[in-house]
Amino acid sequence: MTDPLPEEVSADENAEPKIDPADPNAPTLEEALKQITELNKKADEAQDKMLRALAEAENTRRRGERDRQDIAKFSVTSFARDLLSVSDNLRRALNAITPELLDSSERLKTIYEGVEATERELLRTFEKNGIKKVDPLNQKFDPNMHEVIFEIPSADKEPGTILQVVELGYMIHERLLRPARVGVAKGVDMTAGSTIDRQV
Repeated sequence: MTDPLPEEVSADENAEPKIDPADPNAPTLEEALKQITELNKKADEAQDKMLRALAEAENTRRRGERDRQDIAKFSVTSFARDLLSVSDNLRRALNAITPELLDSSERLKTIYEGVEATERELLRTFEKNGIKKVDPLNQKFDPNMHEVIFEIPSADKEPGTILQVVELGYMIHERLLRPARVGVAKGVDMTAGSTIDRQV
């Protein structure tokens, strides 16, 4: 005697179970709608969390990229600041030699040209690395870019105008590497013949 064959299994095992309206445990329409609303709410919350996580990941990636670029751009800041005094001294040496002295000595002229070439090469190297001079002569004093060393009485210049640059400033890319050290105009009271103290 052979065993009875098992009942045939439905071809579509993943088919949605059908709700029998006669089943006393079947949810009411109101309960089913409530469940759908709750499931939609949970799906929306899950999607919102996923979008926030993706946005945070993108922000983190951008911050990392910006930090990497900043490191590449500004890693030489300390070294560059130390080299500025070399540039200053080269310029002082050139300014100390007058045209008369140059005309009087061929040897001095050769030395002058050598120092001048060295200064040019140094400034080219600065520019290649994003370092540029700030020469604010005749500009308005800006406390973010300049450092006042002294005031100069002036009747024809607006107070706060930079009349003398003692030391050039420098930028490295968009950041200040060193402020320019300057002398600024101070107002003059023409009737009393004395200077007017103004805040710079």
